[in-house]
Amino acid sequence: MSHPLLQPVLDPHALARSLSGRHLIGGELVPAASGRTFNVVNPAKGEVVGQAAFGEAADVEAAVAAAVKAQADWKQRPARERGKLVAECGRLLTAHVEELARLITLETGKALRTESRVEAGVLSDSFVFYGGLAPELKGETVPFNPKMLTLTQREPIGVVGAIIPWNVPLLLMALKIAPALVAGNAVVVKSAEEAPFTVLRVCQILNQVLPPGLFNMLSGYGPECGAPLVAHPKVGKVTFTGSVETGRIVYRTAAEKLIPVTLELGGKSPMIVMADADLDKAVDGAVIGMRFTRQGQSCTAASRIFVHDSIHDAFVAKLKAKVDAMVMGDPLDERTDIGAIVSPGQFEKVTDYIRIGQETPGATAHTCSRRPDDPALAKGLFVEPVIFTGLTNDSRLAREEIFGPVTCVIRFSDYEDVIRQANDTEYGLAATIWTRDLKTALDATQRLEAGLVQVNQNLVVQPNISYGGVKTSGLGKEASLEAMLEHFTHKKTIILNMA
Repeated sequence: MSHPLLQPVLDPHALARSLSGRHLIGGELVPAASGRTFNVVNPAKGEVVGQAAFGEAADVEAAVAAAVKAQADWKQRPARERGKLVAECGRLLTAHVEELARLITLETGKALRTESRVEAGVLSDSFVFYGGLAPELKGETVPFNPKMLTLTQREPIGVVGAIIPWNVPLLLMALKIAPALVAGNAVVVKSAEEAPFTVLRVCQILNQVLPPGLFNMLSGYGPECGAPLVAHPKVGKVTFTGSVETGRIVYRTAAEKLIPVTLELGGKSPMIVMADADLDKAVDGAVIGMRFTRQGQSCTAASRIFVHDSIHDAFVAKLKAKVDAMVMGDPLDERTDIGAIVSPGQFEKVTDYIRIGQETPGATAHTCSRRPDDPALAKGLFVEPVIFTGLTNDSRLAREEIFGPVTCVIRFSDYEDVIRQANDTEYGLAATIWTRDLKTALDATQRLEAGLVQVNQNLVVQPNISYGGVKTSGLGKEASLEAMLEHFTHKKTIILNMA
């Protein structure tokens, strides 16, 4: 299929300007009802790159109305037809990977080579993956009574409100939007205020394929835009990724309406390195798991690394050397490994935690890499990664989600004690264990309280791997067939009396 209307634009500054001041509602780029906008800032240089439309209740009303209208026809289409269109969206996105990677780099400060291109690639793959799952939207027959034909069928919920974060907005949007669409729903997305343009561009691209109004996008802040979206009486499902505090607000509002919610709310993920682990692989796993190339801005970041006392010092030395070798600089530069923190507020939060750690008696801060010396980046929100040793599992840095390039390496000597410490947290999103002993590995996978447990690896979230947490890390699963069936459809039971 040819799509001549939208060609890739590789200049992210020009693309941001072209998208400024607009939502996408009913298939069209439109200004906010009030005409208001807010600045979007490049965190690596401190420069304004465009203005996003300031979404409010009137914009939510227009977007939901468009979604309701589009969904009436969409739900009547055969599931395989919906799946083919969603898969076509994924194939179309492959032509835009580089432009989307550059634009998300401009908005978020993530490094183009190590982070943004990977995310843009997984975005397209997610749509293709879910498009292929359309035939699985099937029910079952139930042996209730031989004289009654009893069966179930999957039906769409209606309009889905999706609220996405700024750290990996493309991936997390895809894992919400693609299954919702295939299941027969229409969607209204609210982007994070820090990163609206790339999400808007994706919506614009996909609206070349999808019926107008099926996929709408709003930008704005939580109280003015997110809250009325969650509260809207015609929004029948909310899926949210963000902080625990905001997740609780979303959940309370949804509970008043008695509608289903999927929440992914963060973590304080433990990484346990046993004495028999392959040290080099474990160190590499810590670099990946801590998401240093994303400035540690990840819900699954390995921010508590428990290392057996016998290899602790060697592990810390190797980890510091690895992170020291990483280049911090202009995120759009191909040589850059580590970019900038997303916003001044997040920068202040991270640096405050580093200060607290430095002031803690007995703690040592191993500062890694170095800030760029390019004068053009002098106003950039760059934070040097810090590896803390000498902290305990009850310190604030080990208990609270920092969302920055800060990790605690904690000594242990007893296996039972380290399992207890790993589980001693309000979170339960992800965990890893590094060992050559199969019995230890299997035991740990059973006992670690997390929704995703890995052994000797630290893969990032991707399609076909069920993802979601326990405890305050959230409710529900994403990235899998289960997510589409259980979270974006209702099950209807039908009984035919044949007597």
